[in-house]
Amino acid sequence: MGHDPFCPPERARELGVELMELDEVAARCDALIVMAVLTEQTHHIVNAAILDRMKPTAVVINMARGPIINEQDLITALKSGSIAGAGLDVFEKEPVTNELIGLDNVTLSPHCLSWTDEMSLGNGSSCVRAIVDVANGRAPKFVINREVLDTAAFKDRLSLRLG
Repeated sequence: MGHDPFCPPERARELGVELMELDEVAARCDALIVMAVLTEQTHHIVNAAILDRMKPTAVVINMARGPIINEQDLITALKSGSIAGAGLDVFEKEPVTNELIGLDNVTLSPHCLSWTDEMSLGNGSSCVRAIVDVANGRAPKFVINREVLDTAAFKDRLSLRLG
């Protein structure tokens, strides 16, 4: 199950995901995993109303952006035992100075969840492949701003390196 207002229903079906409203996901899930962009619509979308719907055995995991969760509401839920715990890789305000630090039912990993040996090796390999591709006159595979590849400045620099 999941909540994503932008996911086409047919894509959700392909992935085996039953789409539903966030409050229903909160009521049914064992782990509410937050993976969303921060927008006006998602700011504090996980708040007391959502946390109150969760099972007392459920946990909240935020690997997206801190302000998506209202931390004061989360602290209240954690201290009261209305949810079992939280795992946080991001925070509403940094550095973290609030009560989250001292709670036994919270695991904090400030911006560390993606830093594994495999990820580090993969990043290095991707960088080397990109350099080799450019050195051989090819566009790198993983380019975020692909429009740069079509600019005269990029093509000129590439031809200087190859010439």
